[in-house]
Amino acid sequence: MNWIEWFLFFIGIQIIHFVGTWKLYKAAGQASWKAAVPIYNAVVLMQIIKRPKWWTILLFVPVVNLIMLLVVWVETLRSFGKNTLKDTLLGIATLGLYIFTVNYSPQPQYRADRSLHPKSSWGETVSSLLFAIVAATIVHNYIFQPFIIPTGSLEKSLLIGDFLIVSKFHYGARPPMTTAAFPMVHDTLPLLNVKSYLNKPQLPYMRLPALQKIKQNDIVVFSWPADTVRQFFVKEKGVRKPIDKKSNYVKRCVALPGDTLEIIDGFVYTNGKKLQLPDRARVQYGHNVFADAGISSRKLVELGYKDFTRTYKIENITQESFNALLPYIIGQSGSSVDNFRVYTNANGLPVEVIRQQRLQVSELLEKRKELVLTLEEAELLRGQTWVDSVVRKVAKIKTANTAFFPNRIPYDWNEDNFGPIVLPKAGATVTINHETLPLYKKIIQDYENNTVEVTASQISINGKPATSYTFKQDYYWMMGDNRHRSEDSRYWGFVPENHIVGKPVFIWFSVENFNDGIKNWKIRWDRLFTTVGGQGERTSYFYPFLAFVALWQGIAWYRKKKKASA
Repeated sequence: MNWIEWFLFFIGIQIIHFVGTWKLYKAAGQASWKAAVPIYNAVVLMQIIKRPKWWTILLFVPVVNLIMLLVVWVETLRSFGKNTLKDTLLGIATLGLYIFTVNYSPQPQYRADRSLHPKSSWGETVSSLLFAIVAATIVHNYIFQPFIIPTGSLEKSLLIGDFLIVSKFHYGARPPMTTAAFPMVHDTLPLLNVKSYLNKPQLPYMRLPALQKIKQNDIVVFSWPADTVRQFFVKEKGVRKPIDKKSNYVKRCVALPGDTLEIIDGFVYTNGKKLQLPDRARVQYGHNVFADAGISSRKLVELGYKDFTRTYKIENITQESFNALLPYIIGQSGSSVDNFRVYTNANGLPVEVIRQQRLQVSELLEKRKELVLTLEEAELLRGQTWVDSVVRKVAKIKTANTAFFPNRIPYDWNEDNFGPIVLPKAGATVTINHETLPLYKKIIQDYENNTVEVTASQISINGKPATSYTFKQDYYWMMGDNRHRSEDSRYWGFVPENHIVGKPVFIWFSVENFNDGIKNWKIRWDRLFTTVGGQGERTSYFYPFLAFVALWQGIAWYRKKKKASA
């Protein structure tokens, strides 16, 4: 729905409200015409139901207003003597239209002296819960939102298992566009595994004033533009999601609107200059490590390297022992018991399981291993006497493909050699022809809602021949620091400004082995209550936080004790 359609919808609601309540306003000692004045009628209604006037603001906050409407309908009914459970259920089930029966009764009776306190503990609980949900929803949508790092695309800058606080107000909070949605969940209801929202109606995009603009190298949370996944890791037909219900991604912004971006041999260049990363960034690349004498997994682990695989040969495998190994293996090979191999991560196979199953296991020393390393880690490994060479992987051969943006032949870009490409900027105009259209068609058609028709001789936008296009919003280029294990803008292109969610500012909790189940979690104490940005080594504020909580609780206990003795 556009703004004109929303205005007409709003006027329609005002008419329904007037028709259904004008006698109630009169019965409560107010002039009937007040029920017809938009916004003012809500202020007066709060006075009638004896609730704070600022509740009116909540009626215009997306998602929150769905809860508030239920509360106002019930409170209105109770203000005119409809107090039973049946009345409450009818008020909610009819979307407030049950109020019409009260309005057009012969003599609506206004209860000016009704008690505002719930008559039962159940009612008290429901009332408290509703307003807790309202408060939490406002915080979640407009102030900050918790976020978990589930994948390694930003390793080792942010780690799998980091629990983040994402600020919504740094870049300007984006009010929900999806107006009918379950509060405080994203796109799926937990346990029920069903969609948590209705696709329509949709509010037009808007954003509250920002504290700052996105800067190059900022880590940003955004709605994944290419998202058609109902749930990850499940193969099924794609779905079309509203912008604010797309999956949230977190990447580093490496190029801004108007920048010219190019990737040369894995290194990012903007406007002809090599990208200079902050000191907390730990950009990683795939490397091949070679050693004719074999590469020792034990030595790699002792040096602190963890991102590699290990290969074991098992000579007496059985189904029972294989089942015992399943939690620790990531792959297998071999067509017989005599030639059976399993692959694990750097942790390997637990000795206790091997002994318990009485397995004959030997780890194979490989002459080549693939590791994901920073440039500094690669240099350290080159200095080991048992390593022959360490070679950074670079995709130099460029062939036409559809795997990388713009996902059209004859473009031949890849993950290490890409571009140059100019990032669209609001108000900037580009030439549109058959060669450049693949770069900008998704923007023109999907992100900025135009129709595009292409023939052999002509390109038409909204039914008119076009040789140029002026962008309506800014676009960003997002990449993971784990360059060879990150699905980012190299694969699906630009991130529109209206997809920006917020800025990660704080790590409040962090665990190792996040994807291995809670029983295997190990708390990273040095990362608790640390900032995402900043210079130098991370400083944990966990113990100062505990001291503050203890002091706060001590003061509260002392005041309570003093009040009780007074």
